[in-house]
Amino acid sequence: MGLGGTTFQTLKLATIPSPSSFRSVFKPLSRTFFYRNSHRQRPQFPLFSVRGFSASAVEATVTTAPKTTSPDEKGVKPQWKAAIDFKWIRDNKDAVAANIKKRNSNANLELVLELYNKMLNLQKLIVTHRKQEVERLRGERNAVANKMKGKLESSERQKLIEEGKNLKEGLLTLEEDLLKLTDELQQEAQCIPNMTHPDVPIGGEDSSTIRKTVGSPREFNFPVKDHLQLGKDLDLFDFDAASEVSGSKFYYLKNEAVMLEMGLINWTLLEVMKRGFTPLTTPEIVRSSVVEKCGFQPRGTNTQVYSIEGSDQCLIGTAEIPVGGIHMDSILSASLLPLKYVAVSHCFRTEAGAAGTATRGLYRVHQFSKLEMFILCQPEESDFYHGELIKIEEDLFSSLGLHFKTLDMASGDLGAPAYRKFDIEAWMPGLARFGEISSASNCTDYQSRRLGIRYRSSEQASTNPKKGKSNLSPPQFVHTLNATACAVPRMIVCLLENNQQEDGSVVIPEPLRPFMGDLELIKPKSG
Repeated sequence: MGLGGTTFQTLKLATIPSPSSFRSVFKPLSRTFFYRNSHRQRPQFPLFSVRGFSASAVEATVTTAPKTTSPDEKGVKPQWKAAIDFKWIRDNKDAVAANIKKRNSNANLELVLELYNKMLNLQKLIVTHRKQEVERLRGERNAVANKMKGKLESSERQKLIEEGKNLKEGLLTLEEDLLKLTDELQQEAQCIPNMTHPDVPIGGEDSSTIRKTVGSPREFNFPVKDHLQLGKDLDLFDFDAASEVSGSKFYYLKNEAVMLEMGLINWTLLEVMKRGFTPLTTPEIVRSSVVEKCGFQPRGTNTQVYSIEGSDQCLIGTAEIPVGGIHMDSILSASLLPLKYVAVSHCFRTEAGAAGTATRGLYRVHQFSKLEMFILCQPEESDFYHGELIKIEEDLFSSLGLHFKTLDMASGDLGAPAYRKFDIEAWMPGLARFGEISSASNCTDYQSRRLGIRYRSSEQASTNPKKGKSNLSPPQFVHTLNATACAVPRMIVCLLENNQQEDGSVVIPEPLRPFMGDLELIKPKSG
């Protein structure tokens, strides 16, 4: 598939151990249902201008598509509205203000509350005008009746007509003002971050706390190479050619590195599927509005998102975005929850502002393959599933023999959607430091209120519903969670640097060997 002269390659699946291994993870699809918009039942299966590709990619010059705006732009009508609970924000003003402060957010709570009060007052005024319009129509009806009796002067009738005209024009003006005010309120309120879990440490990234440490650094009795040198010696990468073809921070994988990527993808996919996740491949181009609804800013300052010039679309920076949108504007049956997905996709990031030796090579690139886990669940279950996601990540990385630590990230390091976030950092001996390889976030109802994803319990709301009223319980917003199962380039960095041998070869971890044609060792090329 071509876009702007750049070719996008689809992922190829490597040969896997045996076809029978799929039987244990692929179960027959059961017939279940969810509701979308009109509440019709439907089958549910269980389940950037792309200038960044030039040499100036690191500068990430992003152009704005026509008629598409971000909430950061003032005085422009947004394309969608979030179901934000303004009354709750007003009633919990102090807690929201404290949360904004500890998350270093630039959200303007005072302005949000001021706009909200203006909106309420304007709504009341419109109701009053509508009542006056009803009274005017009644008066006109009476006037017609009186005229038929010959009792109404023409001047009085003209007066009624003028009053009606003024009422209509006044009402129209008020309704237009309400639309503008509502839009401005949305733009400001969408900047307010999610609330924060009470156990999250307060402060910047340095305030993050270690929850768990697994393994210990390997001791080498020979000079350690970084993954760039290993890749050069073993003929695994070509950054120079990719720089000429696409720009800086792009790369070609070659030889065993390609097998390693495919092996990581297939092994990780099957391991996560064993835990009840439905596999997906996703669109890698999505609408800007979906990116915004997931809590990302496609057109803000220092955006990480590539926008496609002349359209309202973007390249995805994570499969969290298209997977989050799969049930957009839906009411799910509570019996379906939790819904667990594991998605394979390419990801595209501008990496604006990233520089330095710590970001060299595969550690920070513009395009990479990643497997992302995503869960939709009932609110009371999200803390439990957050623990499940981080446990899956820890099990996967332990199986590969990595030395890593799990961090409870501090409030100042949380993105706007996250209620709580755990990061895993693995030891990278060539870089002589820990580097982030995954994260797991509980976003509670922050994303679902923007994406319009709700669920309805099968329980009846009342045993004696009022006449004409449904006895179904009211729908509630689901909670969403996401976690990295495998970010391929950083995993390759870890495996090459930690498993290098004195003779220059690299040992393949045992779990990956069946997915790499039983390859045990990447050896230097002879000659």
